[in-house]
Amino acid sequence: MSHSSFGPDAAGAALIARIAGSLYIVIAVAAVFAHFIVPDALVVVGDPATTRVQIAAGAGMFRGGIAAEMFLLMLEVILSVLLYRLLAPVNRTLALLAMVSRLIMAAVHGANLINHLAVLVLSGGTVVDVALPAAQMDGLVALFLKAHSLGFTIGIAFLTIHVFAMGVLIYRSGYFPRILGVLFLLAGVGYLLDSAALLLLPSYTTTPVYLAVPITVAEIAFPLWLLIRGLNRSRWPSPQGA
Repeated sequence: MSHSSFGPDAAGAALIARIAGSLYIVIAVAAVFAHFIVPDALVVVGDPATTRVQIAAGAGMFRGGIAAEMFLLMLEVILSVLLYRLLAPVNRTLALLAMVSRLIMAAVHGANLINHLAVLVLSGGTVVDVALPAAQMDGLVALFLKAHSLGFTIGIAFLTIHVFAMGVLIYRSGYFPRILGVLFLLAGVGYLLDSAALLLLPSYTTTPVYLAVPITVAEIAFPLWLLIRGLNRSRWPSPQGA
C-alpha cells in the first residue's frame, strides 16, 4: 500500500490520535447534556405552553445547553483538522472531503442555534420583552423548536459524507484496524437513512434500533481506539519531508 509523504512522524501521529480521541469523548459528553438532558428536562412534546413555562423557569439550564453546544462545535473544528492530519497520508483528497463535510455540519449546527436563542427570548429567558399574546408565543416556541430539530438533521446529512469518507480511509490506512472502517461504513448507511427519513417522512420521528446500533458502536469504538491504542506506529508512513 502506498502512502503520500505527508504529516508527522509516528510518535507525533500517535499523540494526535490520542488528542483526537480525547476530543471525541468531551464532544460526546457535551452532546449528551445539550441534546438529551436539557430537552428531556424542559421540553414537553406536544405541549408548547408547558414547555415555554418550564424553559422560563429553567432558563439557566437551557442557556447552558446552548453554551454546551457552542463549546462542542468549537471542538468539532479542532477535531476535523486532527482527523485530516491522521488520514491524509491515505488519500489527501478523501481526507479533505471528510474534513470539509464535518466542518459544514458544525457550521450548520452553529447557525441552527439561533432557533434555540429565539425560544429563550420567547420564554422570557432574556432581558428582551416580547409583546405577543401567550398563545402566539406558545406557537412560536413550538415552531422554533421544530426548526431547530430539522436544522440539526440537515447538519447530520452533511456528516454522512464525512462518515463514509472516514470508513474508506480507515479501512485503507493499514495503521487502524479495518473493522473500524467497516463500522464507519455501516454507520454511514445508518446516518443516511435516518436523516433522509427525518426530513422526508413526517411520520418518522424516532431512530430505530437497527440504525442506531451501528452508529453508536462506530462512534464509541473509534474514539476509544484512538484514546487507548492510538495507531499502529509500525504501519505509519515515514515522512520524507516537512
